[in-house]
Formats: sequence, C-alpha cells, structure tokens
Amino acid sequence: MPGKQSATPGKPGRSVQKKAKTDYRYLLAEYPNIWDNCSAQDERKIMSYAEEYKKFLNTVKTEREFVKEAIHRAEAKGFSNIENHTDLKPGDKVYYSVKEKGLLLAVIGKRPMTEGFNMLGAHIDSPRLDLKPNPIFEEEEMVFLKTHYYGGIKKYQWTTIPLAIHGIMIRKDGTEISVNIGEEDHDPVFYITDLLPHLGAEQMSRKGSDIVKGEDLNVLIGGRPVIEKDTKNAYKVAILLLLNEKYGIIEKDFVSAELEIVPAMKARDVGFDRAFIASYGHDDRVCAYPALTAILDQKKPGKTIICMLSDKEEIGSYGNTGANSRIYENFWIELYIKSTGSFDELSYRKALSSAKMLSADVSNGYDPKYASVSDPKNSAYMSHGIKLEKYVGSRGKSGTNDANSEFIAEVIRVFNERNIRWQTGELGKVDEGGGGTISAEMSSYGLDVLDCGVPVLSMHAPYEVISKADLYMTFLAYKAFIEDI
Repeated sequence: MPGKQSATPGKPGRSVQKKAKTDYRYLLAEYPNIWDNCSAQDERKIMSYAEEYKKFLNTVKTEREFVKEAIHRAEAKGFSNIENHTDLKPGDKVYYSVKEKGLLLAVIGKRPMTEGFNMLGAHIDSPRLDLKPNPIFEEEEMVFLKTHYYGGIKKYQWTTIPLAIHGIMIRKDGTEISVNIGEEDHDPVFYITDLLPHLGAEQMSRKGSDIVKGEDLNVLIGGRPVIEKDTKNAYKVAILLLLNEKYGIIEKDFVSAELEIVPAMKARDVGFDRAFIASYGHDDRVCAYPALTAILDQKKPGKTIICMLSDKEEIGSYGNTGANSRIYENFWIELYIKSTGSFDELSYRKALSSAKMLSADVSNGYDPKYASVSDPKNSAYMSHGIKLEKYVGSRGKSGTNDANSEFIAEVIRVFNERNIRWQTGELGKVDEGGGGTISAEMSSYGLDVLDCGVPVLSMHAPYEVISKADLYMTFLAYKAFIEDI
C-alpha cells in the first residue's frame, strides 16, 4: 500500500517509499457482464420487463399479429391514425398501418422537423414456413401441407417439433378469416416427420443443407377418411370438409391465403437462475418490442420521434410492406407537411439528412461451442449489453451501411451518460459469413444509421435464446436515443 516503509536488504536502518502500482485499466476497452454488481432493484426491473416481453411473444407470432397488438397498445396510450389529423402539434401521437403488416408510430416534438428527427427501425417478420398456393395433398392415407420456407433457416431444425398455423384466408365472398390453430392446450398441433436413425445412414451422409430438403418440409395435418366408401382422395376430402364446416372455405381459397407455419411453443425461461429466455421469433421482436415500448410512453419530446416496424427483412426488405417500400416515406412526408404546414422537397430532403436512426436488429451472441467462426475480440457476449455494429454485410462489407464515426461517438456518449451497458463486435469472422439489416436501405435517404440490437444464440432456429439483461438494456438504450440525441 502507499506509504508503507520497507528496510533495504543489507542496509539496516535505511528505508524506502514503495511506489504505488499505476492502474491502467481506464485505457482498456472492457465490457463487463451486467449481472456482476447488479443491484437488487435493477434485477427486479430486468426480470419484470422480461415477463412482459414473454407475454407479448406468446401473443404475436406473425407480423400481422404484431401490428394488431401494437396498435391496440398505442391507442391505449393516446395514439391515433394520422389520417384523422389535418395538422400536427407538439405532443401529438399518431400511427399508420402499412397494409396490416408494417407499422409506423410518431410523437411530434417541440422542435420543427426541419431540424431532423430521431427514429428507431426494426423488422417484425421472422423465419418460418409459408404454405404453397396449392398446399393440400394426400399420400398413403395421410394428409399433408406443402410449404416454402421463408428466410434463412436450417431446414432440419423444423422437423419433429410441434407446429401451429397462423394467418388469414379470404373467402370467395371477400370476407376475411383469422386462423390461429395450435397454440391453446386443447388445440391440435402439426408436425413434420423425420427419418429414424436406424434407417438414416444415407441421410446423415449428406451435407447439412440437404439432410432435409426444402420439398420435404411437408406438414402432417390429418389421417381419417370421409365415411362414404370409394370416395376419391377420401383423406384429403375429410380435411377439406372440416375446414369448410369451420371456416366456410374450399381448396381454391388457399391460393389467396397468407398462412404461416410457426413453432407451437411458448416463450420460456432458460437455466436454473432464469437468466435467459428461449422463444420463437426473438429475431427481430426482441428489438421491435423495446422500440415499441420506448416510444409509447413519450409525452412531448424535443425532436419528433418515429418508430418504424417493417416487414420482409428476412427476404431482403422487398415488396410494398418491406423497408424498401415508398409507403414508409409517405408517412414521413405526411408528418412533415402536417407539422410544418407546407412542403418543399429540398427542405424535406435536408431534414431527412439531419435525421438519426438506430437500426434495431439482432446480431449473433458469442457461443463458446462454436468459437471457431467468431473473432473473440470482436464479438458480442451474452449479458454484456446492447451490441453496436458499425457495419454488417459480408464479402468485404458488401451490402452494409458502415456508420459514420461522428454518429457512433454521439450514440456512445449518450449511452455512457445514462450508464447504459453496451458492447461492440461483428457478425462472425471475416469471410466466414455475414448478414444484412434495413440500415443500408435507410441510409440511402441520407439518414445517419447505426445497427444496434440484442445478441442472440441459435439465431434463425425455431427456438432462439436471448439474455434478459441484454433485453432490458436495449430498452433503456432505445429510450435514451430518442430522448437525448
């Protein structure tokens, strides 16, 4: 310790001052585990927020269900459809549904939109199986649904788990039917079979992408025939009769249907200490939910704030509900006109270039079991906080935004001022793989954009894992961003 005297060996009576060891840790980049030195009060907040998130996950398993529930919550907080407003003043809260599969919410700020605005952008679609237009077929006295997988999946992970069917169908008279089968305890579930290991030698010799082929992801839905003897396709007809009696539909109605096959599993705590949550759809609802909850409680912010929840990210953000759709910009323009009272395209474009956005999307968490694909010095670790990614993409940063230094420094400053735990990293080693978010699309408008979200284990699996501590820290981070940037 400083001040302690010690005799110099061989020289009695002489003493020296022992020099204190300099602590250089302030120079190093350290991202400690959130649970270390976590107060009892903070732990209660983390656990409480996680419980609400799990309830939400169990309610919304498709983008349509997310939009419906989000609008319900928004209206309870005083939001109303922007089409019901002729002008907008500070404190007004508005939303717009993008064909019931995307959603925009905004709170008008005290400062004019000409000075820019702050935005959180997440996607609400997840990898799944979609039905083909003519999905029902009978084979060897069993009835199946043919599917086409949506997004990047490991196909073999979707076999031998309980499945549910969610979505909508349109009858020939134009009426819409909501379908949700497999979630309640009394519901049947659906199932994709796999080959028993006793006969699986050839199958297991294939490369991983071919262990189960896309055309083999057929969902078992029935196995009882109609009573009448000698009926052609008796087992298929029996299923169609059940569907006709319950929903009033016929086989051709499947052509216009949007039916999604998703895991029929609830969000559950993982581990004896309940530090983690396993669920379907963390990608990207684990970022979309904090973004939604962060904006719902805003009153009268300094800048106008926007939450953009888009569809189709898992397949490239295409279509009129994906982030590439002009519908999202239409909302920004309408906000601009109704809050400023006029429209000048150059002024609007300059306002866009002054706007700032967090692309709220997940990234991979470091898994020690698969350490070889990651750079341990540039990886996000579970329970170490929200992950900031300067760039995503692959093959030499292809398809990425690559955020500006000034903007990253500004975000870090705000997080540090609020003691929000953050970390950084990449999506795996260089040339090992890669991925994309909506940040590249959004930056084309001139916005400053940074990818910023929750680390996930087993991403794109039917059952993914996240840390409750990272989830709560992400909520705090998004809240700080829209309030302080």
